Amino acid sequence: MPIMKKPRKTESLVQLVDRKAQKNGILNTIYSTNGDQYTGEWKDNMRHGKGTQVWKRAGAVYEGEWKQNGRDGYGMLSKLQRSTNKYVKVYSGTWRNDKKEGLGTRFYSSSSQYEGEWVENKRSGWGRMTYEIGDVYEGEWLKDKPQGQGVLWLVNGNRYEGSWKDGKKHGHGRFFYTGRGQLYEGFWLDDMPRCGTVCDYDIKHAPTPPLYPIPPVMLQDVQSVLTEGRDRFCSSR
Repeated sequence: MPIMKKPRKTESLVQLVDRKAQKNGILNTIYSTNGDQYTGEWKDNMRHGKGTQVWKRAGAVYEGEWKQNGRDGYGMLSKLQRSTNKYVKVYSGTWRNDKKEGLGTRFYSSSSQYEGEWVENKRSGWGRMTYEIGDVYEGEWLKDKPQGQGVLWLVNGNRYEGSWKDGKKHGHGRFFYTGRGQLYEGFWLDDMPRCGTVCDYDIKHAPTPPLYPIPPVMLQDVQSVLTEGRDRFCSSR
């Protein structure tokens, strides 16, 4: 009696090509037709794990962690400086869903940088920003602007401590005029002081003190007067 052999299962040409084209594990550099290239780990045909991506047209390089084809985890982004033909680091920190998320440092120039929290590519949370001219802000951020409580140190020595809204001084705050040893404390609106008091706080050590000290306030209830003035001003707007 003849023995019947089961036919072997063979892949079709299409299945064979598709299987060999699937990228998994650590591979050599993969080049795209537009000149981009990626070297690193893959999973299910997607960049996944650790790897380096070069975008030729944008002149950018990312080195770090990936998840399902997006930057996710810790990584560093650099961009090509056309004048020197060298790559300069622009961001170092954590990513999520291909966006800056969590803690990271953004380098705007050799003298300007932000270090702190990020949400969906925007400075949000707590952070410290050093500006090009030398001013420094440290405090709360929301959608790339100071918002909440924060301190601004100006390059001339003055500083502001208080509330912010949409990147402007807004609400209660104190401004220290260190040059003349005076302090303004009160209500701010759209970056301008609107209702408050000015007093001398360190005239003896001020480099340019005023000629005459500010006389003491003789009102019985200064706070009530300030509150009433602030409320009137706000209601008129």
